[in-house]
Amino acid sequence: MKSFKYSSATDVANAVRTVSANQTAQFLAGGTNLIDLMKEYVERPSELVDILGLNLAEIRSTANGILIGALAKNTDTANHALVRQNYPLLSMAILAGASVQLRNMATNGGNLMQRTRCQYFYDIAMPCNKREPGSGCGALQGLNRIHAIFGYSDKCVATYPGDMANALYALDAVVKVRSMNGQERTIPIQDFHRLPGDTPEKDNNLQHGELIVAIEMPSNNFANKSYYLKVRDRTSYAFALVAVAAALETRDNNIKQARIVLGSVAHKPWRSAEAERALIGKPATEETFRAAAEAAFKDAKPLEYNGYKVELGKRATVLALQRAMSDGVA
Repeated sequence: MKSFKYSSATDVANAVRTVSANQTAQFLAGGTNLIDLMKEYVERPSELVDILGLNLAEIRSTANGILIGALAKNTDTANHALVRQNYPLLSMAILAGASVQLRNMATNGGNLMQRTRCQYFYDIAMPCNKREPGSGCGALQGLNRIHAIFGYSDKCVATYPGDMANALYALDAVVKVRSMNGQERTIPIQDFHRLPGDTPEKDNNLQHGELIVAIEMPSNNFANKSYYLKVRDRTSYAFALVAVAAALETRDNNIKQARIVLGSVAHKPWRSAEAERALIGKPATEETFRAAAEAAFKDAKPLEYNGYKVELGKRATVLALQRAMSDGVA
């Protein structure tokens, strides 16, 4: 690990000001991803600003929904009564991630900021445009079993590995961010992460020094019929091969609203408008679910070693929708 300067922020303004003043400084919260990357020399910040002491861990109701603080721990968020009762999809997604020990340390803001688990990104001996722009993409012609089937470019085929964000996309969340000028801006969650394009080193649309302070979710009618399905090589402490966040609102077994967000298939959570269109206005039957699954993966472009994700994703989508219906309250 490269040596670095360490300081502890006294307030949000101080944290933002310090990181903004140094282009190689980063915020440190739970550190469950950043510290690993520093140990592997993938991330080499010259300065870390510890923000865990800031008052950003509140979880509370709002006039239109719920606010969860950026520094609330994943465990506390998943188990909070407001989340479990009104946003069970988020609770399920968080609890599907990592391990209990990591969830006890990981924060909501940090979860959104986590980086890809592409093995070429982690191996500094291999080319990676995300780690070193212009060096090439080792995964493009390499062992790309875990990589993207949607939205990739010739510069990067990595996937976003998180679970929490998949649920947040389905729940129309908004990310609240504080800038150096003291102003707060909001970013709709679907605009937070980026596709790789020609700049795969940019994971999201934050400016350097901007700090996530909270995540807001509006009220919805999905609480009774939602499900998070994560398919992975082993049942614990493993990242998804394919994940599906499914949420439905029905009336008389007909689908009024639907959300389908696919995880681990693109550089960002992949909300499928095609699948949602195939569901809305249709009866909640297996036939409808299969049609939605076909629509969701119609435009998939698998790489040499990840073609299995297409059929796996279709089956996972059908199963997630079936469980959303069967596990929900009529």
